[in-house]
Amino acid sequence: MKVAIIGTGYVGLPTGVGLAELGHQVVCIDRDVSKISTLQEGKVTLYEEGLSELLKKNFAAGNITFTTSMADGVVGAQLVVIAVGTPPHPVTHEADMRYVYEAATEMAQYLQQNSYTVVANKSTVPVGTGDNVESLIAKNVAQEKFDVISLPEFLREGYAVHDFFHPDRIVVGANTEAAKKVVYELYQPLLKLNPQCKLLQVSRRSSETIKYASNSFLATKIHFINEMANFCEKTGANIYEVAAGMGLDRRIGPSFLSPGPGFGGSCFPKDTMALDFMARQNNLDMTLVQATINGNNQRIKDMATRILTALDRAEEHPVVGVLGLAFKNGTDDCRVSPAMQILQEVLHSNSKLTVRVFDPQAMDNAKLLLESYATRVTYCHSAEEVCQGADVLAVLTEWPQFRDLDMKSAAELMRQRHIVDCRNMLNADTARALGFTYRGIGIA
Repeated sequence: MKVAIIGTGYVGLPTGVGLAELGHQVVCIDRDVSKISTLQEGKVTLYEEGLSELLKKNFAAGNITFTTSMADGVVGAQLVVIAVGTPPHPVTHEADMRYVYEAATEMAQYLQQNSYTVVANKSTVPVGTGDNVESLIAKNVAQEKFDVISLPEFLREGYAVHDFFHPDRIVVGANTEAAKKVVYELYQPLLKLNPQCKLLQVSRRSSETIKYASNSFLATKIHFINEMANFCEKTGANIYEVAAGMGLDRRIGPSFLSPGPGFGGSCFPKDTMALDFMARQNNLDMTLVQATINGNNQRIKDMATRILTALDRAEEHPVVGVLGLAFKNGTDDCRVSPAMQILQEVLHSNSKLTVRVFDPQAMDNAKLLLESYATRVTYCHSAEEVCQGADVLAVLTEWPQFRDLDMKSAAELMRQRHIVDCRNMLNADTARALGFTYRGIGIA
């Protein structure tokens, strides 16, 4: 079928490329002229493992095209997917819905030309958004010519391509049989490849809630294991042994039990805050979600304090080497990255401090976020270069290649030998044998 995807970000682009690979005719729409120009050359505008190869393949085959024209995408489409951003409001932290509603309003003038179209909200949206989108479209389009559904995404950044083709479940919030049928046909090729995958059909409002509930639960799990890591550091237990024992319980499971500097990215912080806002709108007090939000904010400050504490106060102009800027490995996304937040906190706390940074994929995105500190940041080309003249080496993102850092070389390059390993990527025994003071997460 012809599918239009509105938005070519970390959700829209992998989804569009994935649907094209399944055999659908996909048109991706975006207002960003430069982004569309790059995509029209068959080049990706974000990093996801395997995405570039799939895009080139399906672009060459003519299965996916890119345009700034809403009409080109919507007219003739059986399905229109809204995959635009819903960033948090800077004050209330509620989801900013302007881009969703603008997309719905603009597409409505073209939907009238179609016989029947399903409009799917794939953006993470507050409960009741489907009703609002439906009302906006109904101002210009007869009700029998369209349906609005909730089709939440569950793609992990860094693994989006893999997750698209190997989903745990596909959740469809549709209130009509006609809409359910279209979505079933859309995913039929995928369901044949993954017979274990369940297509769960629920009400639209339940589907909208499932996304927030899932992300908030996972964020809470991360916050819990980080608190347990603090407990282990105080008591002499090992957080990895504790997590292994917990994860063997089928009721708990091993996923999201890795300690670190806190959760981040474009989803967990935004969605926990949005859920808390919606709860308060409904006169509810979600204490567990609130504790998760507050605890994660404190986690960032605590990690920054560890770095600052490791500095030798005798050094008038200390230098911190930073490995990792993206919020997780496998992506170039720096939005609400714990690494970036920790780095900014460190820079803010000591005006004489400078940093040397490296990330395999996220350097360009990081530069945009660090413009106000431009004179105090040196962008390096390797992990080894980061160590040159540094007093403290901080590991903030879990890129696998950081495990291969030549510790002996690092010891020779650094001015002082301190390591704050917020991802437990380096070998503590090796570091200490080379004269480093080493502090990891949840381990002695």
